[in-house]
Amino acid sequence: MNLHFILPKSPKDQEVIVMAGKPVLYYYNARGKMESIRWLLAAAGEEFEEKFMKTREDLEKLRNDGVLMFQQAPMVEIDGMKLVQSRAILNYIANKHHLYGKDIKERALIDMYAEGVADLNEMIIIYPFGPPEGKDASLAQIKDKAKTRYFPAFEKVLKSHGQDYLVGNRLSKVDILLVELLYNVEEIDPTIITSFPLLQALKTRISSLPTVKKFLQPGSQRKPPVSEESVAEGKRIFF
Repeated sequence: MNLHFILPKSPKDQEVIVMAGKPVLYYYNARGKMESIRWLLAAAGEEFEEKFMKTREDLEKLRNDGVLMFQQAPMVEIDGMKLVQSRAILNYIANKHHLYGKDIKERALIDMYAEGVADLNEMIIIYPFGPPEGKDASLAQIKDKAKTRYFPAFEKVLKSHGQDYLVGNRLSKVDILLVELLYNVEEIDPTIITSFPLLQALKTRISSLPTVKKFLQPGSQRKPPVSEESVAEGKRIFF
């Protein structure tokens, strides 16, 4: 049975969203491009289910069934829709759970900061899949860009307004995504964040939210760091 609720978009405009059970995430059993979606759903307190692809045939079946608009995963089945493209999925979840600013200017800032987060996070995602001879150079580049480009920029934003969150002094999707990135970089080099006290404070603040704290506990749907086995599985499915 479908449930309905009213989600305000503006004082003059409201939209009816059709709810149809928990979101279902279609990907393989690893972080990849789905992990930020898991983080945001968990932070928003929205429970979700997962259907893991284990073989190339599983991916081909989704393609043949016509549910992957661009023949690519991740795909999320949510509120009667089958959404693809990671940023579109994240934006929908953020809008739904009021994690997307109060007006168009705040959303522009949130999107701009989120693109910066995604730039560095994408480097981390693809790093394990690169050729062995390029691993050292790729890792050095990730560390350098974290230390000299992205972390200083976000530290500067927090210092400029002295507020608890990046935009509008309230929680938004980019706070969640940035903290996910901080954890990812810490796994590579735990010393990098020590030069950025405001980012450390943000990480502590977000990690203390009940929904995020639960997600960070063992046994949650958060995926472990990438292993050789998960890289091999990802290559079998996608490449």
